[in-house]
Amino acid sequence: MTNNGGKGTTSRPTPGGVPGTRRFPWLMIGAAVIVVGLIAVIAYALVPQAQENGAAQGFSPSADNPDPSTGIDGVVKIEYPAGNHVQAPQRVAYDQSPPFGGAHDQYWATCTGIVYPDAIRTENAVHSLEHGAVWVTYNPDRLSSDDIAALASNVDGKTYTLMSPYPGLDSAVSLQSWGHQLKLDDVHDPRIPEFITALRQNPNTYPEPGASCSTVQGGFDPANPPPFDPSAPGPDAVPVNGK
Repeated sequence: MTNNGGKGTTSRPTPGGVPGTRRFPWLMIGAAVIVVGLIAVIAYALVPQAQENGAAQGFSPSADNPDPSTGIDGVVKIEYPAGNHVQAPQRVAYDQSPPFGGAHDQYWATCTGIVYPDAIRTENAVHSLEHGAVWVTYNPDRLSSDDIAALASNVDGKTYTLMSPYPGLDSAVSLQSWGHQLKLDDVHDPRIPEFITALRQNPNTYPEPGASCSTVQGGFDPANPPPFDPSAPGPDAVPVNGK
């Protein structure tokens, strides 16, 4: 403070600024703008997914609606007998591709929300359906890496689901649960989460409620699963009805 002849005092200059003023907090404002922008980007990405998942909840099974998949356009239903097992490398002469019921391998494919990078043996996957799993398949020649990642978000880490490529599939995507199938051409089709919600572990639609989806030691190794066989089953193949 300096003496100004008794007329008052004057402020000392603020370093780097105009005397008597405060520096404007540009750095803080810039950081706030970045944070707001990130929140907006995250919301833009997550809100549609949340809305889609919320809509799918309307397809949860109930006493009044034991099989909500009947309200999903395009779902095909076929009745299959359960409990008919074969042993590798025995094949089953399935009547559908991908199959979604009938005789199957004695060991189920691990279906604890695993996204298999390579095609797996169908006889193992069908056994997973008997346990209440939903098997998501796709034609690897018709989807981009981004499409595959979007499709995998419906499966990854979600128990009683599994996903794998299915070479030669006649649609981009095909969903299977026991006795149910839905073929689609868009990985963002809202019927995908609807189908999964309606049929994953729906005790009204699969033969073995309470059965496990975990790895069977010595039977099916998810790190090295039995490979997909694209050839036609031979004359010694077991009929789909197991007889």
